[in-house]
Amino acid sequence: MTRFGYTLMTEQSGPKDLVRYAVSAEQAGFDFEVSSDHFSPWLTSQGHAPNAWTTLGAVAHATDRVALYTYVTCPTMRYHPAVVAQQAATLQILADGRFTLGLGSGENLNEHVVGKGWPTVQRRQDMLKEAIVVIRELLSGDLVDHKGDYFEVDSARIWDIPDEPVTIGVAMSGERSVESFATVSDHLIAVEPDGKLVDAWHGARQATGLAGGGRVIGQIPVCWDTDRDAAIQRAHDQFRWFGGGWDVNADLPTPAGFAGATQFVRPQDVAESIPCGPDLDAIVESVKEYWEAGFTDIALVQIGDEGQDEFLAKAAEPLLAKLRDAAN
Repeated sequence: MTRFGYTLMTEQSGPKDLVRYAVSAEQAGFDFEVSSDHFSPWLTSQGHAPNAWTTLGAVAHATDRVALYTYVTCPTMRYHPAVVAQQAATLQILADGRFTLGLGSGENLNEHVVGKGWPTVQRRQDMLKEAIVVIRELLSGDLVDHKGDYFEVDSARIWDIPDEPVTIGVAMSGERSVESFATVSDHLIAVEPDGKLVDAWHGARQATGLAGGGRVIGQIPVCWDTDRDAAIQRAHDQFRWFGGGWDVNADLPTPAGFAGATQFVRPQDVAESIPCGPDLDAIVESVKEYWEAGFTDIALVQIGDEGQDEFLAKAAEPLLAKLRDAAN
């Protein structure tokens, strides 16, 4: 059964609004909610970047049913992995077992702020792999001492351990990342409907006896609006960075950099890659690529803070009905 989620887009909404949207999304029937974890918005026009963990704690308290994910947290630079482990354990308790820890190797936009520079892709992936080891050790509740290539943990223990273990999803984008993370992740996170990536992840797990149980979690932006032209303009204003691809998006350091890199992207270019306007069938057609590629969980990003209330009140329920009919 394919599950459909709602994205708490911290780059485009303030913390109180995000909690309110989370409640409305649960009431509308979404199965899960994912939260981005950013220090900066992608573009200045988005205008927000509240702390994801504080916001998710409030969301856990305000909701009852939806599963919750970080999508995704980088546990290597801005946060030490020991801090992430403690946050994850606490959030799992607050969420009564509904939380999944989504991890990734990060973007320069968010991680450069602590003044540690920006490592190469291979180094970032090596750091992430070691961070996952540290996090899993600490989530056991045992006393942990760790001295590795990148991190040290000195006589650390998490005192509040949830009854329901925290599972870990890892963002992957290619063969090398699958080789690094397939066997240390419980779930696959990916931003493109790449069936070959999904097959490679399952294959790597099966080769080591880890077949079954893992979810494949994806995300797709949409810009629903009763006025298609308004939707296109909003998507262009706030989401034209999306087309840059992971290789570009991971390395640019500031919103000004994203503005410069996307200055020649036209509204019609955005409209060709993101479904915009009132046509729910067009949104379903775009999302279909994900379940056909083997994704089990697909989160929608409704672009723009100003469009959230109307989307959740008018479009979410009929859209979910169409998506479930088509997928299942």
